[in-house]
Amino acid sequence: MSTETSRRIFLGVVSAATAAGAQGAEMEKVTGIGGFFFRAKDPKMLARWYSDHLGVGLVPAKSGDSPWSQEAGPCAFQPFPEATTYFGDNTRHWMLNFRVRSLDKMVAQLRAAGITVEVDPKLYPNGRFARLSDPEGNPVQLWEPQGRDAH
Repeated sequence: MSTETSRRIFLGVVSAATAAGAQGAEMEKVTGIGGFFFRAKDPKMLARWYSDHLGVGLVPAKSGDSPWSQEAGPCAFQPFPEATTYFGDNTRHWMLNFRVRSLDKMVAQLRAAGITVEVDPKLYPNGRFARLSDPEGNPVQLWEPQGRDAH
């Protein structure tokens, strides 16, 4: 699957979600992602990497601490075909997409820390994108929303 096809799927999902919400469906719905859990070779190191470089707070160690809280905004939820190349390495079964306020600032921050980031030069109707991998090779996509998806 090409990057352009994947972007169209993403745009279609966002459009479909917007249309479904506009139709006033009465179905009870989840309100957002409450957690993302996955296996890691070195969970403590990987949790620290996400905290240090992307600002994703660690799970609280005690009940009085606050967890990372994301800002409200759109979230694409899209299964991809099993043979997709969109995630890069075909052994990867998931990809995180994080919304960012300033893609340029985030990319500069990551590159200053020695992290390789590939910025997609194309401006899409819903914003700009960049890709990187975490220390265990998991694909991460950064998204600076624009147009109707921006707040």
